[in-house]
Amino acid sequence: MNLTDRTAIVTGTSSGLGRAIATALTQKGTRVYGLARRQSKLEQLQQKLGELFIPVPMDVTDQPAVASWIEETFSGQPLPDILINNAGLAEIAEVDQLTPEQWHRMIDTNLNAIFYLTRSVVPLMKQNQEICHILNISSIAGLLGNPELSGYNASKFAVRGFSEALFKELRYEGIKVSCLFPGSIATDFFDLSGMGTAHPNMMMPEDVASTVLHLLETPDNLLINEVTMRPLNPKPPEDA
Repeated sequence: MNLTDRTAIVTGTSSGLGRAIATALTQKGTRVYGLARRQSKLEQLQQKLGELFIPVPMDVTDQPAVASWIEETFSGQPLPDILINNAGLAEIAEVDQLTPEQWHRMIDTNLNAIFYLTRSVVPLMKQNQEICHILNISSIAGLLGNPELSGYNASKFAVRGFSEALFKELRYEGIKVSCLFPGSIATDFFDLSGMGTAHPNMMMPEDVASTVLHLLETPDNLLINEVTMRPLNPKPPEDA
């Protein structure tokens, strides 16, 4: 895919990996609709990236709002070429301490939101005469279970199953589907989730974003449906 003059929807763009992906795409000449809850952060990013970045304050777990926005935004041309489901969160707790509210918050953000956006965008991609691409950001936690991460593991394992079914369903419609399983990335995700503190030995969000661009720019008849990414040395510098 030639990314110039394409249209992308990216969730979770107010910080971290989503912000890095939106930045990399606009530098390639892609129009990016950046979805996130924090309007002030989106506006700051627009000031940095310019008119190719369109901020969309949105709770992606609100299905009616998502469907309404998709319908209003893409009622004419251009149709979306790219959907990157990146928004996610983690709640750390032993299973008997994990509250139903925490469980539902993870399932709603990490899984249901992907379904809401995908089911609304796919009909438009089927109308698109160009090859389209959906990328779902799972996690290494979507491949390996860990104590105190049962809810997060469950949601991210589900993203893998959804993505695999989707790529087999949509490949003959000219829509690629890829699922990424990144390990630790140096973003505020770790501080917010209570997993620890980001450090320089983690992967940099810009490097992961460059891999996303590589997947998007592959030849039209080449599909890479799964990618696992890890830091070479995941330990903090003082422990390495």
